[in-house]
Amino acid sequence: MAAGTWTTQNKERAGVYINTVSEAKPIGAVGERGIASLPLVLSWGEPKKIITIEAGEDTFDKLGYGITTSQMLLVREALKRAKTLLVYRVNTGTKAAVTSGNLTATAKWGGVRGNNITVVIQTNIDDNAKFDVKTLVSGSVYDMQTVANIAGLVANDWVVWSGTGTLATTAGAPLVGGADGTTINQDYVDYLAAVEILDFNTIGLPSTDNTLKSTFVAFAKRLRDDEGKKIQVVLENYPTADYEGVIGVKNGVILTDGTTLTAAQATAWTAGATAGAQMNQSLTYAAYDDAVDVATRYTNAQIIAALQAGEFLFTANNGRALVEKDINTYTSFVPAKNRAFSKNRVLRVLDGINNDFNRIFSEFYLGKVDNNPEGQNLLKAEIIKYLETLQNISAIQNFDSQTDVFVQQGTETDSVYVEVYIQPVDAIEKIYMKVVVR
Repeated sequence: MAAGTWTTQNKERAGVYINTVSEAKPIGAVGERGIASLPLVLSWGEPKKIITIEAGEDTFDKLGYGITTSQMLLVREALKRAKTLLVYRVNTGTKAAVTSGNLTATAKWGGVRGNNITVVIQTNIDDNAKFDVKTLVSGSVYDMQTVANIAGLVANDWVVWSGTGTLATTAGAPLVGGADGTTINQDYVDYLAAVEILDFNTIGLPSTDNTLKSTFVAFAKRLRDDEGKKIQVVLENYPTADYEGVIGVKNGVILTDGTTLTAAQATAWTAGATAGAQMNQSLTYAAYDDAVDVATRYTNAQIIAALQAGEFLFTANNGRALVEKDINTYTSFVPAKNRAFSKNRVLRVLDGINNDFNRIFSEFYLGKVDNNPEGQNLLKAEIIKYLETLQNISAIQNFDSQTDVFVQQGTETDSVYVEVYIQPVDAIEKIYMKVVVR
């Protein structure tokens, strides 16, 4: 008996032809947030490359220091709220090195961390024709190889070997000459080119250089407006950006251990917190993790002026540093783009819809679904289901599937025209109360 599947009812042989399909259901989902990125001057790690650090991950192997050290301050601040941090080391630095006898040990990466590396060579206790070659970092052994001569050595995560011939014992040969080096603005431009092709929510720029700030603003505008990739950049004291894709941090905070963070350094936490905040979350009055005060306090009049200028600032409150209002630098309101666009919670909803629709439709619809009433109805059902999900998590409100989504044939045979009406939910930020005494 013949069998198989069918497209049209045109089979010649007798048989049973069965098409097994799943019930048509929406296949898109609300995308996850939580990816921040920072370009940093570091003392160890591969330069000019995006290095992925997950929340809770130790940074020692990738960046040369443990997450709790002072050298990892900005990485640690970003990961207080972000789930993933894309770190880019903008500096290359100078590699530390030492020559002991015929052997030269050179640090794998440039930077002052290389000066904490020491090479120890001892005669092997079981075979005096061989040597134990140890690589120590800040006094701890991180690699040991037993070899007969230099040719037997292989590079490890900390040093690269060179030279020929026999080894000579040494109680300790410290590497010297490692330096972090300097950076130029082109290094940050190279970073933008590297991160652009990746998925992320925010970029923090811990710099006071206004030329760099304007470059990052232009980058955000190009990605958001020209390419439809809705991201935000976080800059220090740059309200002149006047753009919803830019958050301008006005002041810093003081941590419980006494560390004072400048506004430029506080961009790391702000970028991580903004990335980690979901569509239905606002950072207004959110406490900066582990902070007990703000680095610069402002009067009530100064705070009001800062908010009117679109500045993101921290205010002191009972031993904490709180986000005064979760806003961006956009202040030039017009009817087509009103005050709501200055609120980051609202913007997360709008950006999330944009990014999710792009992802869902590109992956599951473009070139795959017929442009006829049946296909258009599938598309409409997908949009409705997605927006109902947003309403269920209080990201939007008052959504009516019967009146708020329109899908119809576009002007070309391969296009569709879609209109969607939404009302994002904002957080309660002002409470006006009347108390009547009888």
